[in-house]
Amino acid sequence: MVAQYARIARRSAATAAIAAAIMIVLAAVISGGKGLAGAAIGVAIVALFFGISIVVVARAARISPQAMMAAALGTFIVKIVLLLAFVGAFENTTAFNPKAFGLTALVCILAYTGAQVTWSMRLKALYVEPDGER
Repeated sequence: MVAQYARIARRSAATAAIAAAIMIVLAAVISGGKGLAGAAIGVAIVALFFGISIVVVARAARISPQAMMAAALGTFIVKIVLLLAFVGAFENTTAFNPKAFGLTALVCILAYTGAQVTWSMRLKALYVEPDGER
């Protein structure tokens, strides 16, 4: 199960990387240097958050399916709180373009999640591991 998840995560990350590159270029063309900075920060935060989730969930998957679900929900809640704190702290910033940040983060999240769903359906992996006893 962990090997299948790793394959799905790699393919999803590759898809999100393509979307991130497109968004960075668009933000730089539309908003200049501040747009580029905002998009780059958005990509960095999304990559960091998804990376943390992959590591935590993979380690918890070695313990049990229940631990994996608890880890996934726990990291989700922590990431939402951290993102709210970041957005609140930089709400009126002039250091980067907040619209480019938000749009880039949203596009990267949707690209990663959509790719994850697509690759999960295509791989036809077992979602319950058989015991091997009959």
